[in-house]
Amino acid sequence: MFKKMYLLFIGVLMTLLLAACGGNEDAQGNSEKLQVVTTYSILQDMVKNVGGDKVEVHSMVKIGANPHEYEPLPEDLKKTADADAVFYNGLNLEAGNSWFEKLLGTTGKDGEDAPVFRLSEGVEPKYLTSKGKEGEEDPHAWLDVSNGIKYVENVRDGLIKVDPENKETYEKNAAEYISKLKGLHEDAKNSFNEIPKEKRYLITSEGAFKYFSDAYDIESGYIWEINAENQGSPDQIRQVVDLIKEKDIKVLFLETSIDARSMEAVSRETGVPIGGKVFTDSLGKPGGDGDTYIDMMKWNIDTIREQLNKH
Repeated sequence: MFKKMYLLFIGVLMTLLLAACGGNEDAQGNSEKLQVVTTYSILQDMVKNVGGDKVEVHSMVKIGANPHEYEPLPEDLKKTADADAVFYNGLNLEAGNSWFEKLLGTTGKDGEDAPVFRLSEGVEPKYLTSKGKEGEEDPHAWLDVSNGIKYVENVRDGLIKVDPENKETYEKNAAEYISKLKGLHEDAKNSFNEIPKEKRYLITSEGAFKYFSDAYDIESGYIWEINAENQGSPDQIRQVVDLIKEKDIKVLFLETSIDARSMEAVSRETGVPIGGKVFTDSLGKPGGDGDTYIDMMKWNIDTIREQLNKH
């Protein structure tokens, strides 16, 4: 009861403060920028690239945090309620504890005509196979850059729908961005094709690389299939250790947003080194490695290619 009253108080207080300050309006009372909310940092970067100076984008899940399970803050409630557009991944990503569905209901963004857009629309989903998860969609479609292009197209179309006056800007920005992504996708395919087939095996903590593996012709393995409370169990570690020994795998990879201890245990058990870190559910910190979608994918592609060639 106290928590509900506290959240209500915070929401009312923020509303009053924003009203007193005039919100995001200019001297003529016109909105300066389109107010957009995304569920996590990778989508935020895509929207910034397409929207440019026409948008102001708030990411609910902060950099380095886990978007599978999230507890929205009062700021998220306020910004979502006031947003001109909300972009989310779908494919089971925001389904943990139903946080996103509850958020939309609380903020009045759950109607049929609400400006809420699923960026994985048009992606051919891959499915989980672990016990109890069979048939659930794997959310990590953006790790295949060709799917990232579909996301950007959906960003463009969503922004045009809510802000048709700036259609030409969104189309121009999207076209330039997509051109860069197409080049990156082709470079990735070419670079991995140069690695001997028997060396193309990617072992990570979470099984987030199904889309990546299919796109770039690399086998993948993992400790657990998707981030959950039971990750890194003894049985999961034993199974990946057996796989590493069976396939004579020479190098392991650790995600930047994952606790290192499980992969370190696998490395000790097998004697196989951790060759580098890769990005999955989050961008890197601003000003650092992987701080944009293009840079995080470049980092992943370069790191994986170099380590597979090295070992």
